[in-house]
Amino acid sequence: MYMARKLMILLLGLLSTAAWAQTDTTIIIRAVTGLKYDPPRLVIQPGRQLRLILKNDDDMAHNLVITKPNSRLRVVEFALALGDKGAQQHYVPNMDEVLAHTRIVEPGHADTLTIKLTDGEYPFVCTYPGHGYVMYGMLYVTRDPKRLPPADRDPNLPNAAPNAHASHTTAPAHPYALTFPAMYRTFMPDCGPAAIAVGLPAVNGGPQQSYCWDAGSCRLRYAWSGGFVDNNEHWSGKGQLLTKVVGEIFYREKTGFPWRIGSSDTVPEPRFLGYRLVSRYPEFRYRVGDIDVRELIRPVVNGRGFVRQFTLSPSQQALTFLTGTNDGMRYKASVGKLAGNKLILPPGTRQFTLTMTAL
Repeated sequence: MYMARKLMILLLGLLSTAAWAQTDTTIIIRAVTGLKYDPPRLVIQPGRQLRLILKNDDDMAHNLVITKPNSRLRVVEFALALGDKGAQQHYVPNMDEVLAHTRIVEPGHADTLTIKLTDGEYPFVCTYPGHGYVMYGMLYVTRDPKRLPPADRDPNLPNAAPNAHASHTTAPAHPYALTFPAMYRTFMPDCGPAAIAVGLPAVNGGPQQSYCWDAGSCRLRYAWSGGFVDNNEHWSGKGQLLTKVVGEIFYREKTGFPWRIGSSDTVPEPRFLGYRLVSRYPEFRYRVGDIDVRELIRPVVNGRGFVRQFTLSPSQQALTFLTGTNDGMRYKASVGKLAGNKLILPPGTRQFTLTMTAL
């Protein structure tokens, strides 16, 4: 009797172990050339513990972030807003919409995440800067996979659903409908490698305007009207080709870094501190000496140009901001005195606006 009971307990233990093993699912997904996941669609049963292995077969770094339903773009935008803190966090924002994620995976390497989910549709996305708008897929958790649309017509997958550009011979400039303000961290012409392209909404029936901000040198580089950007060649070229400006450039900065501290003409070395989104507009943060600067750029109400709002940390040092000459712009400041190509700010200035209007 004792031996029979012991054998029964052993058998029950083995059956329990087998049942537990059947609830685990291991899937290998690869990051491949062209900013893609292979496969882009995963299907598992609810209640199973998923062990997802990301193998990077590309020549660029990638990660994989699983989000709550309908949260992919929000997570991508918050990842972009991490600024210079992004690399430390593997470009994954700390927010409830993030359910699980890998680390940043360098080419030829792999990383693993585990998660258990209930029924639903869970997007997964690469939040490495510039990748999240095109490199994504969908994890379906369902007991009825037959209800899913065919993969080539799945609206939750990139470049699968029919769209208004289907009859064109070239791919659309954007794989989703843009809402302005919009921004990309990408490689732009005539800018350093840390470029940020920002598209602004049209105001009062005026033109749609955009600008290029250089996070490496902490300054506005140029602006254009008539469109935003075309990333097709940049994305298809694995990041080796530049993003294209769509429209006409009407302003180029000619001053270099514009801030001067005290009476010195020495150009200070700025340090980029990232940015945050204010009603979708990026507010850039950087440090000049011991002064923290926040800069928010909005379009002027009429015509082409910008209202640049600056917020400064407390300082009793005199500050000068170079406005440029013969650059096709008219300048107006809310504080200080404009003398030639210099805006001289009184000591203790905490906030001011600089309006730039095209001539």
